[in-house]
Amino acid sequence: MGVIKVGTSSWADQMLVRSGWYPRAVNTPAGRLGYYAERFGLVEVDTSYYAIPLPETAAGWVAATPPGFTFDVKAFRLFTGHHTPVAALPRELRPAGGATRIRWRDLSAGAYDELWDRFHAALAPLAAADRLGAVLLQFPPWLARGDAAKRRILAAARRCRPFRVTVELRHSSWFAEDVVVDTVTFLREHGLGYVCVDMPQGHVSSVPPILIATTDLAVVRFHGHSRAWESGDKQEKFRYAYGAEELRRWSVLLHELADQCAELHVLMNNCCDDQAPRDAARLAGLLRVAPAGQPRRRNPSGCMPVASSSALSARSPSALSSGKVRPDGAGSGGAPGPASG
Repeated sequence: MGVIKVGTSSWADQMLVRSGWYPRAVNTPAGRLGYYAERFGLVEVDTSYYAIPLPETAAGWVAATPPGFTFDVKAFRLFTGHHTPVAALPRELRPAGGATRIRWRDLSAGAYDELWDRFHAALAPLAAADRLGAVLLQFPPWLARGDAAKRRILAAARRCRPFRVTVELRHSSWFAEDVVVDTVTFLREHGLGYVCVDMPQGHVSSVPPILIATTDLAVVRFHGHSRAWESGDKQEKFRYAYGAEELRRWSVLLHELADQCAELHVLMNNCCDDQAPRDAARLAGLLRVAPAGQPRRRNPSGCMPVASSSALSARSPSALSSGKVRPDGAGSGGAPGPASG
């Protein structure tokens, strides 16, 4: 079995800071990250999606965390095809013309290359200190399956190398019954880690939580099951508390997934108040993951073979109704719980 690391999708979200999860005396960015790292061995950097951090900022993250701590870094949104405010770009790289939002193709080749160079420079301190887990390429919900989409994914992934790359696909066309094996094969053949997402089902934007590893690193992100997923603001969209039985069932499935890979990253993204770290701590306890950046290897034999196509079929979209994928057997999500972090 592989190493399991558990954490949340942010440590500096303002709702979390205001929630009281951090003691009042822990009131600096470095102090909060250090406090967080005493409790979890993994965190997802979400701010890098909105703007490329400075190398000095990343060096500060290294200084605030112990050896063995891991950062998964979300790629800058421009790189994955999202509309991006011009103000999110360094002033000297902003295109002329007065547009307020742009796509990557609106930049000159030189400016686009420079943005990637700066992104790599931000990752360098993490990689040098062995703190970098993977770069997350989170593609937009409108990226439907097709040859052009695959080329776009591979182009972005090549830009991320030599770092490990994980891919989150958010259009249901990738997971239709007749193509889901092709999707997994595509990721596996190109060394791209599949990101499984637990989220509300039954919406246009829904994708099924298929538990499969396509590389030595598997990732599962938990969004919760708020009924306001498509209608609420950010706080209401992620307002969900995982129940005790729900987490217990997930712990069984996550142990099974850890059999497929060398490393499993589990991230709570029900970011409303302090619910994410509370649920992450409960799940870490069920998985027997040590809290202070020292994940417990449960089997030193390493990685077991990645699941075959027949194993994948047991976790295909058709398995949702049988409860083999969603541990609580729910469809579009249960009642939202108390505010989360």
